[in-house]
Amino acid sequence: MFASARRAYESGTKAAPSGRELEAAALFKAARKLEQCRQEWDTPGRETRLEEALRYNLRLWTFFQGEWLGEDCELPNDLRANLLRLSAFVDRRTFELMSEPTPEGLRALVEIDRQIAAGLAAPADHKEAPARAA
Repeated sequence: MFASARRAYESGTKAAPSGRELEAAALFKAARKLEQCRQEWDTPGRETRLEEALRYNLRLWTFFQGEWLGEDCELPNDLRANLLRLSAFVDRRTFELMSEPTPEGLRALVEIDRQIAAGLAAPADHKEAPARAA
């Protein structure tokens, strides 16, 4: 009886996605929503779909920004700074698109989301050692 319960728990923990996998999935979802808006630009309901896609992407990047600004963020400082600069670009582009939407303007957001998601989805070969104080 206990062995079957243990096997069920172990199979459940193996199936549970990691934080990186969840982040990648959320970014891929954002990219899909934005790309769908770009591809279906001239269809009815575009304004509503575009607003939803842009707000979803903005909330996602706002969440990431909060994580990267936190004191417990384990990313190397240079990577964290680069990601924060990238997130500032995402914010600017999103607000530009909210005020003056164009299908071409969505391309950069789609590509950024896909590239970051692909990096998160790639298996981590090794963990970076924490930077040491000199």
